[in-house]
Amino acid sequence: MDLLTKNEYAAIAAQMDFPNAAYIDGAYRPAMSGATFATTNPATGAALTDVAACGAEDVEFAVAKAREAFDDGRWSRMHPSERKDILIRFAKLMTRNARELAVMESLDSGKPIFDCETVDIPETIHCIKWHAEAIDKIYDQMAPSSDDHIAMVVREPIGVVGLVLPWNFPLLMLAWKIGPALAAGCSVVVKPAEETSLTALRVGELASEAGLPRGVLNVVPGGGAAVGEPIGRHMDIDMVSFTGSTVTGKRFLTYSADSNAKEVVLEMGGKNPAIVMDDAENLDRVAQHLVNGAYWNMGENCSATSRLIVHHDVRDELLERIEHHAQQWNVGDPLDPETRIGALVSQAHFDKVSGYLEKAEKVVFGGSAGGGFVAPSLVQLPDNNHVLARDEIFGPVLGVIEVDNFDQAIQVANDTDYGLCASLFTANAKRAIRGARMLRAGTVTVNCYGEGDIATPFGGYKQSGFGGRDNSVHAHDQYTQLKTIWVDLSDDEDEAVQ
Repeated sequence: MDLLTKNEYAAIAAQMDFPNAAYIDGAYRPAMSGATFATTNPATGAALTDVAACGAEDVEFAVAKAREAFDDGRWSRMHPSERKDILIRFAKLMTRNARELAVMESLDSGKPIFDCETVDIPETIHCIKWHAEAIDKIYDQMAPSSDDHIAMVVREPIGVVGLVLPWNFPLLMLAWKIGPALAAGCSVVVKPAEETSLTALRVGELASEAGLPRGVLNVVPGGGAAVGEPIGRHMDIDMVSFTGSTVTGKRFLTYSADSNAKEVVLEMGGKNPAIVMDDAENLDRVAQHLVNGAYWNMGENCSATSRLIVHHDVRDELLERIEHHAQQWNVGDPLDPETRIGALVSQAHFDKVSGYLEKAEKVVFGGSAGGGFVAPSLVQLPDNNHVLARDEIFGPVLGVIEVDNFDQAIQVANDTDYGLCASLFTANAKRAIRGARMLRAGTVTVNCYGEGDIATPFGGYKQSGFGGRDNSVHAHDQYTQLKTIWVDLSDDEDEAVQ
């Protein structure tokens, strides 16, 4: 799809009708309390709409409808090929409405329309299609057994799942979760982030239009205490998948322990290192990868490159090249297709990121631009113990740490509470493989920045999360239970029961 002009996007935005009610049991519904909260455009501060501020009673209703849908089998026991067909229709409807979703996502989150049109929406649709196509291609197993027995190992949908989303990739993270959850046959209750609820609500309507039975996909907007905690503590939710901050993720472990010991899958924070050794080839290309890793999506990305660990021999040249490429990342109106850095998601988050920049001992370039915008920034760190090296900033801020050798680089890279992603740039193949093995992260990229793709599992070590993986066929595991079915085939009635 070709990009439009800034004025054309603005015209679409001016005519947009925003969804503003919860989507439960196949219909839009106001919060039972009648309460609402304002959602605003972070780039301008202008109000977009007032969204239903749901609470525990709305969660109760959504879970009851999801349980009803699961137990009567309208989706969970539907033939796999029929589920596949519905999800493919769902993806096609999203494709037809892709521009609407892209503009809505940009307005609600501050993300550049360029990213929404070229990355977020296409990958969201591809994710739904990929998991739909996997539905009738994942086989159960027969375990080895004697001639007198059959041992079947079968997958069954886990039941009703709560999906708690972050605000940095509202649509894409929704797809990462509902794709495998719906493919497995589960019913879901989605809590979008309070800052970015609009596209999830619209997707609920599109799913019903595609033929998803009512009650299977429910979207309940609201705050963390009002909606997230009731989901985490609900006795009739079988599993929760959460993406967001480490602090909030840990709460879901407490909620599970205090309720029904539901399964919990956590994908949380990151403080991701990129090691550049003295033998790295094509420093200009390395710089481009680092700029993309650090500043894409305004650095509001759990897999963002936030620590550059560079050998002293190439440090100065590399930083010059990084600054050159960072200057090409225009800061401004998210609806301008030339913009690469939009607004941070909220004033509170802008204040947080700006506060970290004030703690930097030396800002090499960049800094706060005001009005919710932060320019691509690079800060010099004295060592790996500085607060900007330890804390997840979640903004376009790259910290630089200088090292003398490979072993020191690996030690610094692993010296963090997190373990989501890491990158290593070197021309030495043996060093590359050794380093990738030594780095304690769920995804390690060599001579590039990236997260893999839909076919590769995504998740972290340490406090970056556990319990399962997003993407790939492995994502289906967290939404299913394994059952052993043991069948006795012996015809000797006197044989001892096995």
